[in-house]
Amino acid sequence: MKLATIRTEEGTRAVRVDTDGAVDLGETDLAAFLRHTDWAARAAAAGGGEWHALDTLDYAPVVVAPEKVICVGLNYRNHILEMGRELPAYPTLFSKYARALVGAYDDVVLPVSSDQMDWEAELAVVIGAEVRHATPAQARAAIAGYTVLNDVTARDWQYRTAQWHQGKTFEATTPIGPWLVTADDAAVGALELDLACEVDGDTVQKSNTGDLVFDPATLVAYLSEIVTLVPGDVIATGTPGGVGHARKPARYLKDGSVLVTRIDGLGECRNVCRRDPR
Repeated sequence: MKLATIRTEEGTRAVRVDTDGAVDLGETDLAAFLRHTDWAARAAAAGGGEWHALDTLDYAPVVVAPEKVICVGLNYRNHILEMGRELPAYPTLFSKYARALVGAYDDVVLPVSSDQMDWEAELAVVIGAEVRHATPAQARAAIAGYTVLNDVTARDWQYRTAQWHQGKTFEATTPIGPWLVTADDAAVGALELDLACEVDGDTVQKSNTGDLVFDPATLVAYLSEIVTLVPGDVIATGTPGGVGHARKPARYLKDGSVLVTRIDGLGECRNVCRRDPR
């Protein structure tokens, strides 16, 4: 199943996206819907709610205001090894605020204070059940599904200090969506999905999620030792090689750049980058 949050004249709504349209799920956004312990059965059975034509859908961020957006760095084997580093023993973690998120087709805002805005295509996990101190089986069961995310990063701010957070959470910089594909969907399979990023038609990143050092269930279990994960929480699982900052010469996003982030089976985000006019 594909689940999403869309914008309507009355506000945002959680929907199930089908091949011929989307049906309303009775909640204002996907996080609220996932708080129902039987959300999967409710989504599958939905049919009496308001119907939305596909060509009218205005996708909001999959989760509009998650309690937590937790991100992982240095998590693709080939990328780590090509940089001459050893594989990490533990995940590298940082966070974002909800205001960093934009929809799958919204503009990405390039802040006036940075001229080194870079791309990072990522698989994102959305939590569907409260979980704490999870076993591997509990961690897998707590995953509602997966979506596409780009961790657009201000490199000149990221590397001001040893802590990355300040370069990672500029407002309206992180596209996510267009929908969540539930973990039981055949499109997810063994979670070995081709991932790619394009900038102005050039393929700049290409990898497969099977190359992750720490897979989604491992990350959920690890994070649940630190904090209770709740429905709607987002985990961004890291990016492969090909980022602009590592190129010689370096390449960054510009006003008008078209950023496409794609994961097979999950869909794509297509965003135009716009310089903040302020």
